[in-house]
Amino acid sequence: MAEHFFSYEEAEELLPKVEQMVRSIQDSRKLAMEAEEDINAVRTKVMMSGGMIPDHVALSRRKIEKDLSLAALEAGLEQFQESGVLLKDLDIGLVDFPCLVEDREVYLCWKIGEPRIAFWHDVEEGFAGRKPVDAKLLENIRRERPN
Repeated sequence: MAEHFFSYEEAEELLPKVEQMVRSIQDSRKLAMEAEEDINAVRTKVMMSGGMIPDHVALSRRKIEKDLSLAALEAGLEQFQESGVLLKDLDIGLVDFPCLVEDREVYLCWKIGEPRIAFWHDVEEGFAGRKPVDAKLLENIRRERPN
């Protein structure tokens, strides 16, 4: 069971911050991957040419950029984990907010590009089982854990 359960209102209020965190994590990952691709391209070029001398300053700079991006990625993921929101798919920016409906845990489901939280699903169902948030669900959201 999740450590923190979100009300619908609390989850909605967090959306701008959650979106910023997801985009930051995505950007850090992209920069790290691009730097790694550049470093690998130089390695391949050196091997294919039979031992050319690479631009060590540029290569060192890309390695530092990669390391900084990986550190930012790790810090972003840690911050996200501490928020209690669950990052389900970084590529599409899919997140779940643990929520209690009556006595069962469900997830309020949102992804980047959606203007608000409009879907939910049972823990076992995942994205494919998304259902629209409706008045009945909102009425039955609990604010605290069952005893």
